Amino acid sequence: MDKRKDPPTSEGVLIKRQKPEESDSPTSNAVTIQTKGASGALVQKVKRTSALKAPIMLLQGQTAELYTCKFSPSGEHIASAGAERNIYLWNTYGESINYGVIKGHTAAIVELHWSRNGDMIFTASADKTCGVYDVETGERIKKFKGHTSFVNSCSPARRGVELLASGADDGSVKIWDLRAKEAVESFDSRYQVTAVSFSEAGDLVFAGGIDNKVVAWDMRKKAVSYSLVGHMDTVTGMQLSPDGNQLLTNAMDNTVRIWDVKPFAVSGTRLLKTFEGAPHGFEKNLIRPAWSKDGAMIGVGSGDRSVTIWDSVTRKILYKLPGHKGCVNEVDFHPKEPIVLSCSTDKTMFLGEINPAK
Repeated sequence: MDKRKDPPTSEGVLIKRQKPEESDSPTSNAVTIQTKGASGALVQKVKRTSALKAPIMLLQGQTAELYTCKFSPSGEHIASAGAERNIYLWNTYGESINYGVIKGHTAAIVELHWSRNGDMIFTASADKTCGVYDVETGERIKKFKGHTSFVNSCSPARRGVELLASGADDGSVKIWDLRAKEAVESFDSRYQVTAVSFSEAGDLVFAGGIDNKVVAWDMRKKAVSYSLVGHMDTVTGMQLSPDGNQLLTNAMDNTVRIWDVKPFAVSGTRLLKTFEGAPHGFEKNLIRPAWSKDGAMIGVGSGDRSVTIWDSVTRKILYKLPGHKGCVNEVDFHPKEPIVLSCSTDKTMFLGEINPAK
């Protein structure tokens, strides 16, 4: 891994920087804004909601389109990747510098995840493999080979044995055990798989693809348990809710949906909510949605270069965040603070604080 103490190009850029005496104080919770009206300048204090160096941080320096970004479980670090084929590691706080680069893939990385304790990173790549990397050393622990086409998605199990699910253009969903070399299970379908996720208990693997539906594969019966039907175009991303009872999906039909995936939900009534307001655009990228850690909000990027955040209960749009100059491909919520992370085809990431959910 390339450890960078003083990276000249890959570093966070402060937007709306505070005054030195305010930004240097870890307890400061306000930023000064000056507006000029008919009666002169009006000074207004806006309450800060996070420990970020500034309310908005721009992270730049990568040289190709970004497809995926995630906070570490502690929230102290960020991992990002894309067409450049490398994993970039960043500090969340302070100047948000890029402190390391992990290499290993020979084609674009389209999705990544941190392990439960934050010591590993899992990747899915267009080089037809999945990777497992040691964050501390930068070494590749595992290279999972078995797919015959682009791997579009990966998802680690939430509990139990450290398993990784992957979905690819070859139509298969494969299950990998970090203790084994080959896939321990494979589920095959007729259509390309573009998004996967384990259930809370790890007994099901959800797989979405170009047939517009999500299939729940039963790990024990090795058969389809049920299907989630409703999207009208390719499913591009999914994430299980923090409590494990709901599945969030995004699709090229310009809708985001929440499904009931509790074990004994009544068949045909699993679709709970549909959200609109985040169009895909002409690029048709694999845009990944996200839950806030308390489940109160959902967020997704879009082809209109913005980040949309809804109240997951009322379906009200809480934020429509601009700033990117290209399609926003992934959004992630900080695990402990009201901070949103986004990455884009414009080769940049934004960190922005929002108001905490009421």
